[in-house]
Amino acid sequence: MISDQIKHLALLLLVCFFSFFVHNDFIPADLMESRNLATAQEMVALENYLAPTMNGELRLEKPPLPTWIAACVNHIKPHSLSAQRYAAGVAATLMVVFLYLVVRQLSKNSTVSFVCALILATCYNVIMMGRTATWDIYCHSFMLGAIFFFIKALSHEGPQWRFFVFTGLFMGLSFLSKGPVSFFALLIPFIIAYLVTWHPSFKGKMKPIIAMILVCLMVSFWWPVYIYIFHRDWGVHIANKESSSWLNHNVRPWYYYWQFPAEAGIWALFWVTSLVWPYWRKRFSQIHLHKIYLFSILWTVVSLILLSLIPEKKTRYLLPLLIPGAINVGLCLYYYLSGRLILSREKRLFRINMSLILLVILALPVALYLFFVQKQELEISLFAMICFCCFLLALLLAWSIYNRRVNYKIALGCVIGTMLVVEGLCFIPAGKLFINNERHSISEVRKIPVLQHLPFYYVEGEELRIELVYESDRVIRPLNIRNMNLVESKLPFVLVSATPVDSVLDASKWEIDEIGRYDNNWQKTNSRKYNPDLVRYVSVLRIKSTDSTP
Repeated sequence: MISDQIKHLALLLLVCFFSFFVHNDFIPADLMESRNLATAQEMVALENYLAPTMNGELRLEKPPLPTWIAACVNHIKPHSLSAQRYAAGVAATLMVVFLYLVVRQLSKNSTVSFVCALILATCYNVIMMGRTATWDIYCHSFMLGAIFFFIKALSHEGPQWRFFVFTGLFMGLSFLSKGPVSFFALLIPFIIAYLVTWHPSFKGKMKPIIAMILVCLMVSFWWPVYIYIFHRDWGVHIANKESSSWLNHNVRPWYYYWQFPAEAGIWALFWVTSLVWPYWRKRFSQIHLHKIYLFSILWTVVSLILLSLIPEKKTRYLLPLLIPGAINVGLCLYYYLSGRLILSREKRLFRINMSLILLVILALPVALYLFFVQKQELEISLFAMICFCCFLLALLLAWSIYNRRVNYKIALGCVIGTMLVVEGLCFIPAGKLFINNERHSISEVRKIPVLQHLPFYYVEGEELRIELVYESDRVIRPLNIRNMNLVESKLPFVLVSATPVDSVLDASKWEIDEIGRYDNNWQKTNSRKYNPDLVRYVSVLRIKSTDSTP
């Protein structure tokens, strides 16, 4: 007979497949992804694995582990955004599995851990981070792995060397992914909540803990030490720049993150209600989950406070907050699923939460009709399939929550089914929001043989978007075109300019081959987000040939 753990993990992997892998290319690469992947491309092309560069300049702002992973993917499948995002999806799946293992270790209940992991896999912020090639998902996934091994080490008697060494290793991998970010946002809040709630014994474990710290330090700091030795000035400059940006870049008020429930997406209202400690405390005591509930509340609150203290704030920094948040929501849903006698006011609370989700399901076909069907951007057959699925899910959900005896399992299944429909079917038309019929990507230059061995330059003084560097897969350096001697010394080369080449230099002095005009905008020309800086002209400049007379 198949164990519950195997069933749960199989179902989680299925949900993760839809959450992180299906139609993962419908959103175009943004600025952050372009930076990361351009660095990985140059790492492969220039073999600068220990000193990464972006457009020919050292890029030491981020530790290299995720870039190494992206470089490996680029070796296997070059120029594939989907493949790069698959790697991030694997990291997100690891995060979901590690949360399952953490909650199972703490609660000794596989159903509780399954529900909590299911919530995490279907949170909006987690889905988006698992679908984009950004490095946050790596550092927090590795740190959650470290937390799991740390709990295992403290939950068993004896030194537990193996688990402590794995803890140090995963901490180090987290540091190599994004520096101390996850230590501050995930590990410290966890340690505070865990020590306050569980009071673990450290008897006989001090030597393994020292070994854990040493392993963490060795894995974390060998690369910064290498940079300090071989690129000291640049490394110090970047360290000062990064510490300064935490204080001066994207500064938001301290209360900016109090919108955090929205990052859970469809579970937002459940998350808000799950944080009402006086209401849930006695109820979780009845099912022997009060300790893990207190632990998740403390973890959430401490993490939110620490994140709010940092002047620099971005919504993607809330990703680690969703880990204890998923435990909060999962515990509340498990309370309803536990088979206990549910009071009428508790049913009312559940119905209010689910009714909002029901409205979302009903609104989905309407939104698709208004935004896509009317514009003939969605096939009728696909629209009919989505409408049928939404109607069936809405019918089942309404029956399950408004029936005198609420069927909590079917209600939860309908919510998960809605997420699968959105990810499996609705992401197909959603990709058309980013279709610019006039888009002519600069990635075409990769296929032009005559350009392969020529250096690329852009007009000094013009802005060069890093998206162009990523799409072209070339280092594009600035060139002072007013300096004729300098220009002549660089010939032949490819010039990337904001206007046609004959408007920026004297075309009579050189032989010019105009390759084309490239528009890298995903947004349509009438959109407010259309960016002229993504439109560039590409030309080849050579020494002008002279005809000799006999």
